[in-house]
Amino acid sequence: MTLDLRSVDDAAELARAAADIVVDVVTTKPSALVMAATGETPMGTYAELVRRRAEGRLDSSAMRVVQLDEYLGIGPDDPRSLYGWMHRSLVAPLGIGADRVIRFDSEGSDADRAARDYDREVESGGGIDLAILGIGVNGHLGFNEPPSDAGAPTRAVDLSPDTLTSNAAYWGGRTVPTQAITAGMSMILSARRILLLVSGPSKAEILDRLLRSEPDPSLPASQLTAHPDTVVLADRAARGA
Repeated sequence: MTLDLRSVDDAAELARAAADIVVDVVTTKPSALVMAATGETPMGTYAELVRRRAEGRLDSSAMRVVQLDEYLGIGPDDPRSLYGWMHRSLVAPLGIGADRVIRFDSEGSDADRAARDYDREVESGGGIDLAILGIGVNGHLGFNEPPSDAGAPTRAVDLSPDTLTSNAAYWGGRTVPTQAITAGMSMILSARRILLLVSGPSKAEILDRLLRSEPDPSLPASQLTAHPDTVVLADRAARGA
């Protein structure tokens, strides 16, 4: 199956195009469950959604959000918390209450149980309507590090050196936790629609690999090529243009 690649000029146009897709999903199903990645690339999209809500062009009153991944052993008030980042950039500005958020218990000692509880809550909530994803420089989705095949479950993982180096830039010199919990590839691929956002020259090499790949565990994002409804939005810098 071929990915639906859509090219845009820059990060601002990417944010608008991505927001169009999210608004379409939420307008069609107001209670849509949206998986929200963190990282630099989706932030423009979230800001655009917040702007549209303020302008009355997005009704998020029933929208639900599910966390993609989280570092293990830290709380939501830790500056490195991915839930805290998601809450500040998307959940709180869209007025999404805690009862409409599915998140990981990353502070407990039983990561396997936290993974099972997360999967159970997503499934009982009707599944994911839209997954908003970024891609790591090593091809990971969430924290599904290589190798990860399509059946990889929600689980605790050890982070790769590439991921630790990339993520250190976000936290101002603070130590990046070396373990995380992530929605598995099986959970990500269960989403009815997937939106992969790719921005900037640092992602040009991995995007090129993705577009030339068949499903391959050594490139976890390549599993998206077998998904029936995945849109890849990439700006010119990521396309190497």
